[in-house]
Amino acid sequence: MVMEGSDQVGEQRIGEAEAARDALAEALRRAGIRFPAVDVRTPVRADGAAGYAMVVLGECSAPVARELAAVIERGAV
Repeated sequence: MVMEGSDQVGEQRIGEAEAARDALAEALRRAGIRFPAVDVRTPVRADGAAGYAMVVLGECSAPVARELAAVIERGAV
């Protein structure tokens, strides 16, 4: 049974994940890295309650992974 208000919580969590996705994609773009399939997915819970929306980075080539690692290393000083 879905409790009243869970739709609102779900929408809030999706909005939060979309904002995080957009911020991450923009930061990566500024660093010269582009993931082709950054997306938001919402897993379905068995009880119908709102779960956390997940930011999915998708797959990337080995050169993109190396660029990402280099950017993270420079920022982790």
